[in-house]
Amino acid sequence: MPAGLTISAFAPAKINLYLHVVGRRADGYHLLDSLVAFADIGDWVTAAPAESLSLTVGGPEAGAIAALGEDNLVMRAARLLAATSKPQAPRAASLGAALYLDKRLPAASGIGGGSSDAAATLRALDRMWDHPVGHAELAALALKLGADTPACLAAWPVWVGGIGERIEQAAGLPPAGIVLANPRRTLPTPEVFAARRGAFSAAGRFDPMPGDAAALAAVLAECRNDLTGAALRLLPDMAPVLERLSQLPGALLTRMSGSGATCFALFADRAAALAAGALLVRTEPLWWTAAGALMTAPPPVEAYGP
Repeated sequence: MPAGLTISAFAPAKINLYLHVVGRRADGYHLLDSLVAFADIGDWVTAAPAESLSLTVGGPEAGAIAALGEDNLVMRAARLLAATSKPQAPRAASLGAALYLDKRLPAASGIGGGSSDAAATLRALDRMWDHPVGHAELAALALKLGADTPACLAAWPVWVGGIGERIEQAAGLPPAGIVLANPRRTLPTPEVFAARRGAFSAAGRFDPMPGDAAALAAVLAECRNDLTGAALRLLPDMAPVLERLSQLPGALLTRMSGSGATCFALFADRAAALAAGALLVRTEPLWWTAAGALMTAPPPVEAYGP
């Protein structure tokens, strides 16, 4: 990588198209089976050359994470990669970076905002610092930052197992539009898992992959999000979001993502999602709402310089 280049990496919203809790380890971590996709809605992490590590946060959702300071997952990811890379990268004069997070996804909302930011930081710095660790080691670092982060590092459709570390590419995910909505409430993931009741589920994986959005929605309807009941007990305000999404013209499937409180509706294509999203903004102006499409390729990492 030529010296002096600035790198920007997209941090897309992570969508659990379904999420089954299939067991629990002795250490308390739940075992999952999920089909994870990513939307072209998200944050951006930009890394500029610098002698030391620093972070500035901006964007419409910056206020929600302002108090994190140095504990922001972007900084944690940067420090972890720098500490791991130093012995392997003597050619680098400095493993520093001036980081900027353009925060557009709401915090603690079930769409992997912090994990995706951390993963985008790893991708950006891995490129800016000329790939100081191997791919397997980068994935291992991602897991240290959270169970969602390995999937976010892959950032294309994946089957997820274990506690989040077992990832297999979900080839052939069809194009689909998506609308995301959140009632401006947070749901801490540990609390939702602690509130879950009932037996464990069987895996929901299917093959072959459906050919279009309508067929995908039909197959997904046979699955579920096993955390929905617990999330609704903790946050009844989420119920109107699910109901309103299901009423949008063209909605094919409505579901909660992750541990909530963000919910989504799938549509035939981006145009249908954008129209439905505009309607939702007009009728529910106090909610956080975004519309776009599912990504079928890895997110961009852009380089530009003097």
